[in-house]
Amino acid sequence: MSDLIWLSEAQMRRIEPYFPLSHGVPRVDDRRIVSGIIFVIRNGLRWRDAPREYGPHKTIYNRFIRWSRLGVFNNIFAALAAKGGKPDQLMIDATHLKAHRTAASLFKKGLFPDVSDAPKAA
Repeated sequence: MSDLIWLSEAQMRRIEPYFPLSHGVPRVDDRRIVSGIIFVIRNGLRWRDAPREYGPHKTIYNRFIRWSRLGVFNNIFAALAAKGGKPDQLMIDATHLKAHRTAASLFKKGLFPDVSDAPKAA
């Protein structure tokens, strides 16, 4: 499978300081597991659908859950964002907007402005 995602050695060196210490038991290759987590999340897969090259899906899932609860990923994202400096531009994602249930009745009450240039029906 050529479309697998693998973190480079440089990328791993940047995020390794945020990994929790191993308590006497050597961990499975961090690069392989973190790359597997990224692959599963990026592609919207179930954990069991992770390619075998990343290792057992149960290991990938357990590491994700354990490190999420410890805040490891939040710490990594915060540190990487802080090192990036001030952004040149900000973007807002408005794919999900919430409206109050009474907002639907504004059109019926004539409170919603008509922005169309179409002629009014008689």
